[in-house]
Amino acid sequence: MSESPTPPDAPAPAKAADPLVIRSLTFAGPMASPRGWRPHPSLPEVAFAGRSNVGKSSLLNALVRRKAFARVSKTPGRTREINFFEVNRQFMLVDLPGYGYARISKERKAEWKPLIEGYIRTSPALRGVVLLLDVRHDPTNDDRQMLDFLADVEVPTLVALTKVDKLGTTARTKRIRALSDEIGLDPSQVIPFSAHAHIGRDELAEALLELVAAPPFRDLPFPEPPASPDAPAPVVLDDEA
Repeated sequence: MSESPTPPDAPAPAKAADPLVIRSLTFAGPMASPRGWRPHPSLPEVAFAGRSNVGKSSLLNALVRRKAFARVSKTPGRTREINFFEVNRQFMLVDLPGYGYARISKERKAEWKPLIEGYIRTSPALRGVVLLLDVRHDPTNDDRQMLDFLADVEVPTLVALTKVDKLGTTARTKRIRALSDEIGLDPSQVIPFSAHAHIGRDELAEALLELVAAPPFRDLPFPEPPASPDAPAPVVLDDEA
């Protein structure tokens, strides 16, 4: 028996609710050195890390549904600081400098390593890290070092596989499975993502909010504020309140 056709005036299926509605965005300021200024860790923090040119700025822009939230640069490796963005007065998105760009000097890379690792080791507000990998390529030595480091400090980690729109459906499925096996992660920790094709945004938002809601995974003292420079003035990027 065939199914009855849908009446022409039937209502369209309800659209799934946005798991992360952005009502306010504030740039709290940059952290430029391991012992430099940083916002007081009173809000949960989720950090985003990845190789330069992996698509981190595009992912962050898509995540908060803003075109210029994180500047998309044509020159990878230009960001030298850890940038803190307060979202909905509830949590911090922490944008870590991109690593692994071949044209960056060894001296600058040596400066960034203690900055990134120092933040991850010492922030009492950190709830987890989202590590970005390009689905089209095998993890680099820098990627593997970051994965090993995150495992060593036992930070809850999600992996976002970026640029999945660059592969066809069959090739995409094979690459996601192969990369998950290669880096030893459960498929639930891997989120296929494409800012261009609007893939994975809501899944990443839901996973992000689960990290934000989780209790701290370690007990660390709150850092003392640096003796010098004054805190930068926060910059309100968007506020619907």
